[in-house]
Amino acid sequence: MATISKETAKRLDPEKLAATALEIADAEGLDAVTIRRLAQLHEVTPMALYRHFHDKDDLLAAIGDRLLADIRLPEPTDDRWDLQLRAVLTAFVDALRPHPKAADLTLYRILVSEAGLAMAERTMELLTAGGFSVDDAAEVGRQSLCSLITLVTTEPGANEDTDPITREDALRVKRAALAALPPRRYPLISAAADTLICPSSTDRYYSLGMDLVVAGIRGVLADLQEEKK
Repeated sequence: MATISKETAKRLDPEKLAATALEIADAEGLDAVTIRRLAQLHEVTPMALYRHFHDKDDLLAAIGDRLLADIRLPEPTDDRWDLQLRAVLTAFVDALRPHPKAADLTLYRILVSEAGLAMAERTMELLTAGGFSVDDAAEVGRQSLCSLITLVTTEPGANEDTDPITREDALRVKRAALAALPPRRYPLISAAADTLICPSSTDRYYSLGMDLVVAGIRGVLADLQEEKK
């Protein structure tokens, strides 16, 4: 039986492999992530990687786990439940923001990976502390996390070509298409063409998205409590 050298084994550390796969996804998208490509970058045969990943789906799952592992959950405080919840959800988004092309891989790993489970439990703790039933907390928490993943994956301009010149050319074409719409028929869209294509402030984009999610959660809770009266 062939043996693997210590140097090769070090290159084949699962966490390092997942990190390399994530770099590929960030630069070229998920379609570019393959066992063969990863093996080439680590100067081994594809068969060597099958010791860690059975197939591409297994590799993509590892990327999802890698993203969730970057979540830095805030410590509990004496703040209101909704303020603490916002901090938890912000930690989730902060981990995903640098990786819009791979962020949706976390969706099916939240209830599998240790980091995802920790975030889900903390989210439900805060939702139930606010007044949701356990079942409602599960549904509200799930939909909120899905919304935030979508917020990241659909960040305007984030999935454009990473080459600055090519990216700006693509955005310019999209802006021109909206600006060319008949202003009498679409006055507001024409006026906001720049913002619709690429927000002037990415931080504001995410802050507003977070505000909408948390405000929506508070609104759902208020409606549920009103129904019980």
